[in-house]
Formats: sequence, structure tokens, C-alpha cells
Amino acid sequence: MISKKNKRNSVNVKNPGFILLSVLFLSFSLQSQAQELPRLKVSENKRFLASENGEPFFWLGDTAWLLFSKLSRQEADTYLNDRAEKGFNVIQVMILHQLNLTNVYGDSALIIGDISQPKVTYGKSFENKEAYDFWDHVDYVIDLAEKKGLYMALVPVWGSNVRSGNINKEQAKKYATWLSKRYAKKSNIIWLNGGDVKGSDSTAIWNIIGRCIRENAPNHLITFHPFGRTKSSMWFHNAEWLDFNMFQSGHRRYDQDDTELAYGQDNWKYVRDDYSLSPIKPTIDGEPSYEGIPQGLHDPAEPFWNAGDVRRYAYWSVFAGAFGFTYGHSAVMQMYKPGDKNPGYGVREYWYEALNATGSSQMNYLKKLMLSKPYFERFPDSSIVAASGQGEKYNYQIATRGKNYALIYSFNGRDIQTVLGKIDGSKVQASWFNPRSGEFTFIGEFKNEGIKKFDPPGETKDGNDWVLILDSAN
Repeated sequence: MISKKNKRNSVNVKNPGFILLSVLFLSFSLQSQAQELPRLKVSENKRFLASENGEPFFWLGDTAWLLFSKLSRQEADTYLNDRAEKGFNVIQVMILHQLNLTNVYGDSALIIGDISQPKVTYGKSFENKEAYDFWDHVDYVIDLAEKKGLYMALVPVWGSNVRSGNINKEQAKKYATWLSKRYAKKSNIIWLNGGDVKGSDSTAIWNIIGRCIRENAPNHLITFHPFGRTKSSMWFHNAEWLDFNMFQSGHRRYDQDDTELAYGQDNWKYVRDDYSLSPIKPTIDGEPSYEGIPQGLHDPAEPFWNAGDVRRYAYWSVFAGAFGFTYGHSAVMQMYKPGDKNPGYGVREYWYEALNATGSSQMNYLKKLMLSKPYFERFPDSSIVAASGQGEKYNYQIATRGKNYALIYSFNGRDIQTVLGKIDGSKVQASWFNPRSGEFTFIGEFKNEGIKKFDPPGETKDGNDWVLILDSAN
């Protein structure tokens, strides 16, 4: 951003309108400067993300996979405004969903579908269509996101295009080099290599893309977005280009998961696995089950995942040690709008209607809760819950803590058998936190010893979820 210095001698103090205009201009200039986002890095303990000045960064992501191709400038502004207001700070987007891709303005991304030949024209005049292209629109949306305090987690090319054999090593290298150089100076970029694909499929190409980004955009974080019910650490944990791990836990129920791990809905198990690896790298659920999508993904006759399910995925994974969470909604991730032919996954509403889905408004409560406590000292500790009460599947209770606090999550409001004495102090103050409303309710003060049962408000049923908060009384 270019700031203009005030020329004090040129101000006409007798003209209040001029003074007001000058003040407004200065205010706008300062506001624009404030919007430049700090670069992100892995925290010193390698478990979390932080800004370049060392501040905690809790990743609260949203999946807007088709944002660049399906939304106009005005629509993109509406979407990004909404997500920023709801506390999201990362938007996950595909750059190239397919090789013959065109955007809402009819601009093609590539020349004859060749990924090594981006279709770039000179000039950035939106009014002059002959001098405006697909990539100018991508630039515009990335800049717009930055002004709203949002980071863009970009998938260079969706995995199916590589898996199908339509991209060779030379093409991948040329494209990844060009792309990473284009955005190397942008501070709000994160890279998601892959894209719903196993790393064992075309491993060499994924490594080429990863290494090219690392070489040409060394200040950007990089991970790998894997296939459903798999994790990046299966193939790339030791890759020098991979800064943090990502797994995709969605979109199947326990009885629908036929994968090797067969974790079903227990997304906390992916975090547990990654947490034990060496070298230490942060991890996150980059695609849980989406709100408003069928259980199992493809059959609209099945029940649809709801806000309660989304919260369960969020709290389970974060309390297990993840550095954040990515939310998703079926209509928003595909930007379903009037006139779309053959929309996917039985989508039942348009993207702009789905912006206010219940789960999307509740995600910020988790972010605020985690940032309200000493952040970098946090670690998972299941021993806070008595072994007899931990439970399985929907009954599972999970805990995380620091030196002077502990948080325990129950998805269905079962009694929480709590082992006290795990945090400092002779006494603890206990409170309930409501993940549905973000409200706190003080319970009382207790001796920090023995085992105590806490009974969450309401009846025991799935979706009546609560967080028990214990704070050292001192």
C-alpha cells in the first residue's frame, strides 16, 4: 500500500470541508495500512501457528472451493464480508478445479487446457474486457480478502486433474513456478498442495509442486489436502516443503467408513496420530463433514449433517491438539446459485442463503474460547476425565489443558467424571461454556483434588454439547 504524506503548508484552515476531506483521506489511508496482514509461521513449539510477530493464530477456515470461478466481484465481496464478520480468518479455495476452467465473466484460465500455459493478458482494466483475464480476477479476490483480514489457502490444481494423467512433471513444474512467483509477495497466502487425492497417486508431481512453491515463495506455509479419511502425514510428513499436516475426516458415518484407518467420525484420532510423530508438525482437520450435506456424501436420501455434528468435529479435533478447524457447508463450498445445472450432493439452498447456517455462526465461539486462554502451552490430556467415563463414539469426552486451566468437551451432555489436581492451585473455579451460544455460566469453587462429577445442563442427548472449564482459583 502506498501512503501519501500530508503537506501541512498546503492545508487551507479556513475551509472546514477541505479539512474534513483531509481527515477522511488520512483515516482511509491508515485503515488501508492496517489491513496488511502479518505473515504466518509455525510456532516455536511446532504445535500451532503464529503471526510473524509471535501472536497466536487460531485457524478458523471456511471451504469456498469454487469462489474464483463462480462468483462475481460483488458476490465475492458479499461472501468475504460475511465470513470476516463471523470470525473466519482462512478461506480454502481451488485455483483450478478443472483444466478447461472459465470464470463467471467467461475468462479462461489456461490456453487450450494446458496448465503450463496460463492465459494472461496485459493490463488490469475490468471495464476493458480485452485487457482483463481470469488471473486478474483471482488477484482482485485475494486482495479483497486481505483488506478484510482473511488469509487465502490456495489449492494450485485439484487432484483429479493430476490423477487422470492430464498433467505431466514438466507442466506441473512450469505452472507451480509461475504461480508461486506471482503471489510470492502476498502476505495472506497459504498453499494447499494436492486436493482431495491420495499422496500415493502421482507422488512425484505433488513433490514437484511442493518444492517449486517452497523455492519461489519461501515465506508461505504449505500443506497437502488429502483424500477423504486420509492424512498428509501418510506420505509427506518428512517432506521439507510441508510445514503442517492436514487430514480430511469427512463425510461418512461410523458404519459407512470402509477405509484402512476406519476412524469413522472420530476425527480426534487423526490428530492423535499426527501429534505423536517426529519431527513435530502442527495438524488440522481441513475437511470434516460439511453442514447440509448427506451422510456418506452422495445419497440425498441419507440424513444430512447438521450444526451439532460440525461442532463435535470442531471441539474433538481442537481439544485433541489441532491448531484450528475448517468449517464447510455444501451450498457454500460449491457456490450453488440459480441457473446451475446438476449441482452436487443434494444441495437444498443457494450459497447466499447458506451463509447464515447455524453452524457457521457458532464456529467463532470456539475460536474465542481457545484464544481466551494461554495459547501456546495448551496440550491434550485425556487423563482429566476418569477412565470409566471417557466413553466411545458420541459418548466420547475429550480434554485439553494448560498450566492453570482445563477444558473438557461432552457432545451429548453426559455427566463428566473429572479428575482434579491436574492444574495448579489448591482450588479450582468451574464454569460451563455453551458451544451453541458462546455463553458462560459459573458453577462454583472446589478443592483441586479427588474425582468430582459435573452434570451439564439439560437432558442427555446428542447435540446438547457443553464445555466444562476449570480455572486455577489463584
